[in-house]
Amino acid sequence: MIKILFVCLGNICRSSSAEEIMRTYIKRAGMEHEIEVDSAGILSYHKGELPDERMRAHAIRRGYNLTHLSRPVLTEDFYNFDLIIGMDDRNIADLHEKAPDLATIHKVFRMAEFCRKNQVDYVPDPYYGGSQGFENVLDILEDACEGLLEGVKAWKSRGTEQPINKE
Repeated sequence: MIKILFVCLGNICRSSSAEEIMRTYIKRAGMEHEIEVDSAGILSYHKGELPDERMRAHAIRRGYNLTHLSRPVLTEDFYNFDLIIGMDDRNIADLHEKAPDLATIHKVFRMAEFCRKNQVDYVPDPYYGGSQGFENVLDILEDACEGLLEGVKAWKSRGTEQPINKE
């Protein structure tokens, strides 16, 4: 079982959306017994809350039902997950700080690394923006989740220790 954790600042927009989009793609690929996904936030400010209602509204229009309850990243996540994927540079830096050792730092990736169509460096936080910001985030996440699933399939076929090549 490959375990993937998506991380953003509060776990109420980007990472919870990435979790549900990826879960949908995994089901479509018939890999729900091979890949497990979850999401978390750097901060615990929204702990126990559903995703932002605006993000839920935009996601449901695309067929994604966001029901994850926000939770913070925990030390044990670095041991329990094979891939820990941050949405932006700040998330990546925070994850590196939280990582308990060097081996677990190598599990940290940037979501935009998996994009195939969108040329972006990070997934922007839509929280303080308008509707187009939420749509943009969903576009980026759909692209990145497709690329991530391709990468995981390649990893499984290679049977190597390192899930994704970090170049």
